[in-house]
Amino acid sequence: MELRLNCTQIVTSGPDSRARVFSIPMVLPWSRELPCAWRALHTSAVCAKNRAARVRVSKGDKPVTYEEAHAPHHIAHRKGWLSLHTGNLDGEAHAAERTVEDVFLRKFMLGTFPGCLADQIILKRRANQVEICALVLRQLPAHKFYFLVGYSETLLSHFYKCPVRLHLQTVPSKVVYKYL
Repeated sequence: MELRLNCTQIVTSGPDSRARVFSIPMVLPWSRELPCAWRALHTSAVCAKNRAARVRVSKGDKPVTYEEAHAPHHIAHRKGWLSLHTGNLDGEAHAAERTVEDVFLRKFMLGTFPGCLADQIILKRRANQVEICALVLRQLPAHKFYFLVGYSETLLSHFYKCPVRLHLQTVPSKVVYKYL
């Protein structure tokens, strides 16, 4: 059972026959039927603890590479960029297109050499040429490996309409920089 006393209070009686008074805010002062939700603004001190792209420290049994061991803010101090081109300079056009191309090239290489890449891929653009550098595990026979290299260079050269070269180095196992 409800009894309205005014536009902001509602009296209800529950099964225990006690009357309860609830106040609800109204959207506009002339609106008597539309309750609105409470909104609050919570402010606190700035806590600049970025945790993205970092490898979490564990018991010391997790192997990490050189690129993973250093935090993102150490780029250009302790480690280099994984994509080298002039599109990131101030005032250069087509920076977004270069980023999309980089993502495509990385996914293409991961799909072409499944489970064979030992570390991150480094992309270099020099004049009209794209160079892809990577460390590859020795899991494939030599004839399949050379076929995939030729296939990748030919397909990407036709796709991008510029020479694409793969500089791949084979390693027996993944290179471990340290354990975290």
